[in-house]
Amino acid sequence: MLDIIYSDEYIVLCIKPVGIDSEDLMPQLLSDELGGDFFPVHRLDLNVGGLMVYARTREAAAELSEEIRLGAFIKEYVALVHGTPPKEDTLRDLLWKDSAKNKVYVVNRRRSGVKLALLEYTRRSEGETSLVEILLHTGRSHQIRVQFSSRGYPIVGDHKYGSRDERTAPCLFAHRLTFHFNGVCRTFEAPLPDWASERMPKED
Repeated sequence: MLDIIYSDEYIVLCIKPVGIDSEDLMPQLLSDELGGDFFPVHRLDLNVGGLMVYARTREAAAELSEEIRLGAFIKEYVALVHGTPPKEDTLRDLLWKDSAKNKVYVVNRRRSGVKLALLEYTRRSEGETSLVEILLHTGRSHQIRVQFSSRGYPIVGDHKYGSRDERTAPCLFAHRLTFHFNGVCRTFEAPLPDWASERMPKED
């Protein structure tokens, strides 16, 4: 049974489990559970879980896709990384994807297929592993994973990009979405996974 955060006649917000394809299998699972058609407008890596929005009509999909095109669709994540990165930073890189290997690399010059990747983060805990909150400005393939790994802070459990611990999936989670829909700005949050909530500082 899927974890549904919000649902109406136009959109549904749900948590995509790790190991489920976000563009093909998730719409089918939503249809099996709620009935009707579901249209993906963004994606998450197969081995990354978290909050996603799906459109229930083609018109809603077009409106959400336009938000993404305009850069007004805000995605925020939490991640557990090896080491202690600076307290906060903006990461800007050029990324190139080797489609044959399904792996992304930081490169130092523009060439065919190279795309700009930009994110901001704030470290919320520190130690051998550190919790970071991430504001994603561009949605490149494997972006968060490769940008942190390239600086010596691979995401815990991300064996493709340098982690060597025993976890079977990256400790990366899509936590919050903010977007305009039907003229209203909406923000939705998903409960944090245990590895994040136990490290998040308590508010006074």
